[in-house]
Amino acid sequence: MPSFDVVSQVDLQELRNAIDQAAREFANRFDFRGTDTTVEISGEDSVVVESSAEGRLEAGNQVLREKLIKRGIDPKAVSGGEVKTVGGGRVRSVWALAQGIGQAEAKQLTKHIRDSGLKVQAQVQGDQVRVQGKKRDDLQEVIQLLKGLDFDLPLQFINMRD
Repeated sequence: MPSFDVVSQVDLQELRNAIDQAAREFANRFDFRGTDTTVEISGEDSVVVESSAEGRLEAGNQVLREKLIKRGIDPKAVSGGEVKTVGGGRVRSVWALAQGIGQAEAKQLTKHIRDSGLKVQAQVQGDQVRVQGKKRDDLQEVIQLLKGLDFDLPLQFINMRD
């Protein structure tokens, strides 16, 4: 029986590449000189941008967004970025990465699939949704349906099997 999985993941290698490019731009751009602006991965699920000036932090956040988009990471995959003051006159913003589909979002997805009237079955399996059907064409229609939704998370479709 043909099936595929719906997931929400961020390619960590592309994320590292985008962060490295942003850090290189911070080091080379004239307007970032002397502000000690840095960007780094904090744990598995967040990115931290830090600077000594609030204006440069906002510019650093914009550079990070541009690099993420250039590397093919959906802007919906990162959230947060509020400016917070930390000690020593420095400011910081923390960006959270969306990894996996939560239970509430998975229920919404399966409800949309059931309401579509297509002859497929959707099951929640941990942080992903498995869709099964008798015809591959029905599965492709489900993919088009889910791509057309304005969903809060970036969705990827993997493990297409016949």
